Amino acid sequence: MTKILMAAAAVTLLSTGVHAQEKAVTEFNKFLVDKTLRMDYIFAGTASGQEIYLDEMSTYDRWAGRRVNLDRIPVAGNGCVSLRDSATSRIIYKQSFSTLFQEWQTTEEATLVRKSFENVFLVPMPAGTAYATVELFNTKGVRQAVLEHKVRPDDILVRKMTPVPAPNKYIVRSGDPKECIDIAIVAEGYTKKEAGKFYKDAKIATEAILEHEPFKKYKDRLNFIAVALPSEESGVSVPLEGKWCRTALSANFSTFYMDRYLTTLRLKNLADKLLGIPYEHIIILANTDTYGGGGIYNSYTLTTAHHKAFRPVVVHEFGHSFGALGDEYYYDDTYSPYYYPEVEPWEQNVSTLADFQSKWADMMTGEAKSQCMPGTAEFVPTKPVKASEMWEAISEGADMESFIGVYEGAGYMSKGCYRGFPDCRMKTNEAPVFCPVCQRAIERMILFYTQEESD
Repeated sequence: MTKILMAAAAVTLLSTGVHAQEKAVTEFNKFLVDKTLRMDYIFAGTASGQEIYLDEMSTYDRWAGRRVNLDRIPVAGNGCVSLRDSATSRIIYKQSFSTLFQEWQTTEEATLVRKSFENVFLVPMPAGTAYATVELFNTKGVRQAVLEHKVRPDDILVRKMTPVPAPNKYIVRSGDPKECIDIAIVAEGYTKKEAGKFYKDAKIATEAILEHEPFKKYKDRLNFIAVALPSEESGVSVPLEGKWCRTALSANFSTFYMDRYLTTLRLKNLADKLLGIPYEHIIILANTDTYGGGGIYNSYTLTTAHHKAFRPVVVHEFGHSFGALGDEYYYDDTYSPYYYPEVEPWEQNVSTLADFQSKWADMMTGEAKSQCMPGTAEFVPTKPVKASEMWEAISEGADMESFIGVYEGAGYMSKGCYRGFPDCRMKTNEAPVFCPVCQRAIERMILFYTQEESD
């Protein structure tokens, strides 16, 4: 292509992008206003049933979430919240998510007792009357519960809130919250005197994430703001040791009786504490050296800040909460039916081969591409590769893409679930990077939040 044609193509692409962004702004202003509507719900039930209850609604000035691709979702998740304009019946906002409640439903405890879980969703305030719909899906993607209710901007019982931001400072500020993805890094178990310690930890977490592609590539679209919530006591609760601490977010280990699982169930309190902070995604840092954490898609990441594996773990868990990625590790001695052979997982980095063409089939090259592809009678999984040998070969100049294949063992299952790469940040703490499949999935997510897609 000549320089003149290349320049013309660049101008065309730029003008197309500008036009798309202008269209997105127009759509936002037509149906929505620059305010946040917070909707609090209670999800309740057992292993076999789900129910959704509206708790309350509140509002405050400024919307820090996305302003593009408002009527679509990037992945299905385990649930979806949407707003539908009453006058036109158009979907004016939509967001997928996952919840601890639905994860709890897969535990033995859920067969023995009924429990309820708080959930909070932030959406842009509709300009006129709208209908909010919340849907929950089971592990097979079948809708199990739905709630629809009216939202009126002039409703006198929608609580008007005046934000008084908690102590905070930007670690990275790449632009206005309207244009960037805003990530709040939040202190848990740090006393007021330990604020300086927290800010150092928040900086480490930010650096760890930005060392990884594609976050590094798109740093100019990301804002990281550290929120130094003060706790009465230092540290976090460890029930296994009989230790319960008075902390800002009431986080504790042993979630679902799994010792390393560190979460908070107090999502209303979390949202209250972040009032006035522009955020779309949350990373909670726990002031402890006990190993553990968790990441829930479009809810939060929570990880320990002083364990030696802090850097890789915070990146891994953010892969869950931001990138909607699944775990790629598995257990050799057990078969856990977490995924079903007839259903393709919504996580983009794992597959049951039910619809492999929707995953990374197009990324396979060379020998892997010439081998039998999933869906044929002759298919066999890609031969395992030792991670250490692969990383050594890559360090010596081997192409990462040449290792993309269909490797059996992922999603906690040694059989029946597949990943695209021998090793990855979503598989082990030792992997230095996200694999190409995960990198593409994360890049798609970043672009979804910041760049209008064409219809």
